[in-house]
Amino acid sequence: MFSKRHTFWVCLLLLLFFKAQAQGLEDAFMEERLLEQLVEDLAPDMDVSEILERLRQYLIRPIDLNKATEQDFAALVFLTPLQINNLLLHRQQSGQYLSILELQGVDGFDLPTVRLLQRFVRVNAPSEWQRQSLRNVMQKSNYEVMLRYGRVLETQQGYQITDENRSRYLGSPDRVAVRLRMNYEKRLEVAVNMVKHAGEPFFRYEQRYGFDFYSASVLIKDVGIFKRIVVGDYALQLGQGLILWNGLHFGKGAWMASVARQGVGLLPYKSLNQSNFMRGASAVIGQGNWSFTPFVAWNKLNGNVVELDGQREIRTINYSGYSRTPTEQDYRRAINQYVYGTNIAYQRNRIKFGATWLSTTFDGYIQPNNELRNRFSFEGNQLTNVGVYYNYTFGNTYLYGEAAHSLGSGYATNNGFMASLHPKLTVVVNHRYYEANYHQFFAQSISELSTLGNERGLYTGLMYHPSRKIEWVNYLDAFSFPWLRFRADAPSSGVDFLSQLSYIWYKQGRLIFRFRHRLRQENVTDPSRPESLQADMIRNQGRIDFQYKLNEIWSIRSRAEVSYYFKELTSREFGVLFFQDLLWSSRNNKISGNMRVSYFNTESFDSRIYAYEQDVLYAASFPVYSGTGWRMYANVRWRFSKRTDLWARYAITKLPGVESIGSQLDRIEGDQRSEVKLQLRYRW
Repeated sequence: MFSKRHTFWVCLLLLLFFKAQAQGLEDAFMEERLLEQLVEDLAPDMDVSEILERLRQYLIRPIDLNKATEQDFAALVFLTPLQINNLLLHRQQSGQYLSILELQGVDGFDLPTVRLLQRFVRVNAPSEWQRQSLRNVMQKSNYEVMLRYGRVLETQQGYQITDENRSRYLGSPDRVAVRLRMNYEKRLEVAVNMVKHAGEPFFRYEQRYGFDFYSASVLIKDVGIFKRIVVGDYALQLGQGLILWNGLHFGKGAWMASVARQGVGLLPYKSLNQSNFMRGASAVIGQGNWSFTPFVAWNKLNGNVVELDGQREIRTINYSGYSRTPTEQDYRRAINQYVYGTNIAYQRNRIKFGATWLSTTFDGYIQPNNELRNRFSFEGNQLTNVGVYYNYTFGNTYLYGEAAHSLGSGYATNNGFMASLHPKLTVVVNHRYYEANYHQFFAQSISELSTLGNERGLYTGLMYHPSRKIEWVNYLDAFSFPWLRFRADAPSSGVDFLSQLSYIWYKQGRLIFRFRHRLRQENVTDPSRPESLQADMIRNQGRIDFQYKLNEIWSIRSRAEVSYYFKELTSREFGVLFFQDLLWSSRNNKISGNMRVSYFNTESFDSRIYAYEQDVLYAASFPVYSGTGWRMYANVRWRFSKRTDLWARYAITKLPGVESIGSQLDRIEGDQRSEVKLQLRYRW
């Protein structure tokens, strides 16, 4: 049974839950549906605050339909390239938008998309940039301070070890994050982040300055020929991501438009993720149809570095960002990475070309281990990437692609098209070819593997709208790996198929049926043979999801999901997940809340199931459901005043009959794991 301590937290959150309000049920469903379809293939611990903060910023300061560029619309992430082109074409042919209601007359926009877009756009723009004194800028700016605290309530093994010769957590289990924001009419933005993960020391050991991660950026827009200037931490998203795509990226899923990347160029980096960003300076210089983006960065990376014969040898690079144990402390900021390069782009009407040159240098020699699968891995201390990309729209067809080369080694290409064959039918086709010896450090593009290389694939997707209420999405991705990879000691191949049928009640809810089939080859051992064999590994998932808005106060969501795992010569497993959500929002816009109760039963981690969970502002949870048990969480938001908001979250997982939860340093004695999270925001 739950302890008194856990009962207290549940009662406290339920008390707040049944007294109150939030962003509104419609906003909650919109955010959940958008996020779940965009990030379903991301790592469970991936920080999605980057996209959440961007979208919420546009809710507060909407985009002007009459001045927005292709990059502005692409930053919304949920618009397809064809929809963006139609928005710009409508403005060019019919003149300026007079009302956001005109969106209903733009080709390629169904009613749900129009309703979603209306939240982020307007037709009146702020005044042009004028020279202002620093005092006026400070007085007229908007400010935001956010404090977040969280921790696991049970004691984990890593905090109980006192032997200094053993691996252990050096800090407390508290998780702390601080966000500071300043925004002046979307033309001057200042962002500061400070992060301490659970287990990391605070003002001790290597963290003598407190937090493990500090991040800051300053963005200035539209000053003369400078379209954007960013000093501090920044991200570059160019082409299809074969050379350079910092920050969050989206893989395959029901949101097919994510396959055709829409690079937004230079952005300030505001995420809490501690990897894949640039620390330095960059600017976009525009003149006519041309733009020029030089950039320079000096990044400190975590990793294992050894001295051999007076030379620094880099054995591993750790991108997790954790500095909790003595070993992780030794790895902290041990590697210097120097980056510089440039991008040049030309855009006129419906055509765009770009070229990128990127140089990456390390203060040590990267030496991969001598496993056979690493035969084509990068070795050395300097890498240069060059590439070109394009996109072109004609009629209802959008062509796109990129070709890249790592000098002295391999090539990578990614090309495709998106076409609206009929107002009710859209197709997407993508072909990718990544050689095993293509090397990169900042690439993120459509791929079956976690890193880009050693892959060939053909993706075909289809979206059909037989009526305003029905949406049917399908894709088939066939891929192969010409060289060895992790858990596959021979060339291998596979397929990924998804079919999702949605029935939509206007402003009321939706019913979703979904099936996904994934097949890959992996190693399997046969006691009668000395070598590893290749065996088919199959993962199937079926899902029924129902959500409905009962009235202006209450909404519900229900899901049933089953997973099937099969691997030749070894195992066959099943898993199930059922959950029920309840969302509530008061009429006075003061308090809101939501809660979920779920039951899951999987035979092992192989038949695990992931599910999106609502969280505090700028956060999202994607826990894994594995084993047999129950999970419950509750979120509340309380708006004290126009300037002050408080969020609280409590989550607990119960696995009856087990002696412990987790493994190694995260191991908890007992059958339950619970955590609490509090967040305070003040704006002025």
